[in-house]
Amino acid sequence: MEILKEKIKELRIEKGLSQTALAKNIGFSQNAISQWESGKRVPDAIAVKALAKFFGVSADYLLGLEN
Repeated sequence: MEILKEKIKELRIEKGLSQTALAKNIGFSQNAISQWESGKRVPDAIAVKALAKFFGVSADYLLGLEN
């Protein structure tokens, strides 16, 4: 899941968002975002869907299954 944590952080930074701002936009806590980006936890399917929708990418992209 290294790719997933890297993609989340990369996309968040590209949008110029803090972890707190991303969390508010997708309905999760800042702590959850921090743990996903550090690799301490893996987002569940609901979170991956929310991230994909917010960033306008596919879940497959976030998971590293497509470029």
